[in-house]
Amino acid sequence: MSILIKPIITEKATNDSERFNRYTFVVNKKANKIQIKDAVEAAYGVTVEKVRTLNHPALRKTKYTKKGLVSGLTSGYKKAVVQLAEGEIDFYNNL
Repeated sequence: MSILIKPIITEKATNDSERFNRYTFVVNKKANKIQIKDAVEAAYGVTVEKVRTLNHPALRKTKYTKKGLVSGLTSGYKKAVVQLAEGEIDFYNNL
């Protein structure tokens, strides 16, 4: 089971990484905080201080079109915000 799926690089995530040394990843839905911490430390060789997780639910969307009622579903995912120890820099150079 691969724990880390991909990093999230948005304006908010970049601001967090520059100011607070926090980095954001999309992770496996069944992974817990300890597994996420071990995966980040093994993949990037850094010391993780804190891990926060968020579950984004799947969203159902419905539109009225010429063809009638069209419904869709966006997939849900789990997001992890990882805070590194003080002094850890150049995290994204290993990507």
